[in-house]
Amino acid sequence: MYIIVVGLGGIGRSLVGIAAEHGDSVAVVDINEGRCNEIVEHYDVMAVVGNATEKAILEDAGIDRADALVTATADDAVNLMACWIAKRYNVANVASIVNQPGHSDLFKEVGVMISENPDELVATRLYHWSGSPDMQQLATIPGGTIFEMTVDEGAPCVDREIRQMTIKDFVFIAINRVGKELIIPNGLIKLKANDKVTVFTKKEAEAESFRSLTEQMKVPRKTEDEYEE
Repeated sequence: MYIIVVGLGGIGRSLVGIAAEHGDSVAVVDINEGRCNEIVEHYDVMAVVGNATEKAILEDAGIDRADALVTATADDAVNLMACWIAKRYNVANVASIVNQPGHSDLFKEVGVMISENPDELVATRLYHWSGSPDMQQLATIPGGTIFEMTVDEGAPCVDREIRQMTIKDFVFIAINRVGKELIIPNGLIKLKANDKVTVFTKKEAEAESFRSLTEQMKVPRKTEDEYEE
């Protein structure tokens, strides 16, 4: 695959590394010459210094033969314009970070796959994981997240059928139970202590899903007053 990465901030650099490790041909575009020089010292990629909103810059990066373009700058205007140009060149796969949620519809109108406000998403996940240290993210896919959570002994959901639980905007995909083969859950399955439950939740409901599952599958943490008792 020939992929163009626009923007060499933290996400852009990580993306370049992943693509290079997978053996893809990579071109990068960034307005900062220092960033471009640094990336070519670490990876076998082509770097183009310039503004990705200019058609000539993207042409220098090989937009006419690219299989994919991903924009990862902190400027939604730059990201959107670069994606629009890529669409004009019939690039098959175009994706972008969207820094301001209010701009999401603009990208969708152009036909761009988006990842909204990455800093906020990361912060939200870290906050909820801080309260559930055994919650593990397994994958992110367009529209949602797949993660795994272990049922605590004494949790409210133990020995309850799934259909009796409060479920909104998430679904149970699988249950790994000690000493048992993988369980494909239905509403009649009862959760047991130490079950590792794989869950899919919609992206916009991620925070609420984490909260709801934590309330039902984890034993509440003690307050300072309870510890003093």
